[in-house]
Amino acid sequence: MTKLLFNIRPADAVTILFVSVLSAIALFFNSVIPNRILLVFIYLLLIAAQCIIIPVRDKTPFLRAIYDLILPVISVIVVFDSLGWIVHYINPVDIDPLLIKIDYMIFGNHPTVMLEKISHPLLTDLLQISYSTYYFLPVTLGIALLRNNQRKEFDRSLFLILFCFYLSYIGYIIWPALGPRFALDHLQTKKLEGFFIAEHIQNFLNMFEGIKRDAFPSGHTGIALTVLYLSYKYKKGLFWIFLPIVILLMFSTVYCRYHYVVDVIAGVGLTIITLGIGESYYKWWGKRNI
Repeated sequence: MTKLLFNIRPADAVTILFVSVLSAIALFFNSVIPNRILLVFIYLLLIAAQCIIIPVRDKTPFLRAIYDLILPVISVIVVFDSLGWIVHYINPVDIDPLLIKIDYMIFGNHPTVMLEKISHPLLTDLLQISYSTYYFLPVTLGIALLRNNQRKEFDRSLFLILFCFYLSYIGYIIWPALGPRFALDHLQTKKLEGFFIAEHIQNFLNMFEGIKRDAFPSGHTGIALTVLYLSYKYKKGLFWIFLPIVILLMFSTVYCRYHYVVDVIAGVGLTIITLGIGESYYKWWGKRNI
């Protein structure tokens, strides 16, 4: 079968498709989204960037680096940031009360309040750092695969990671939730304080992420587990380095009050859905492009 237009890979296709869907949402809900024109312009720029870089990606190593690493990272960040201009305007009812109720039914209390008993500045520093590794795990895996010339494995991993990101974003749109750091702040009796770095990371993330309805499902859990699976499959050495980091990361999502426990459970489900649908699609795509 002939190659797809521009020899497009699944990672490119999923980004273009998702950004196109967001553009359609912005246009459909144009009466309630204040920055709809700017949003659509940004989305069109992302699509244009994809279409421009694909045909010239192999001309220089720099263009290849843009294509493989820089543009996907930019796409994920820009799309995530844009959700703050969409979610609450098209779906203004947060589901925090439901998530809080489920957690309380499971534990007989609020997990973030219960964890105050073990809170300690050094532990807070450690877990806040662990929480932040979410931003570096996918990039680290990607660089390791490229340095080892595992091109096919890199392309597959990039697709699955992007697919997981975009599925989590769909979750934020359908089930908007602020998370316990906002919804349960009035019940917390102790402020999370670290010795050296926790507050600096918290302030940076608050500035970088802003207030978004991005608690359910836990994208941190979904992405971390997806990367862990891929590292086990393609880079065993990294897997053993990532394993304790991911365990701490998942615990940190609740300890640091970013997520409810049910969000983490949903994040595990997100990984399962990502790998189930993503791997099946990738196999189908591979057969069509033989």
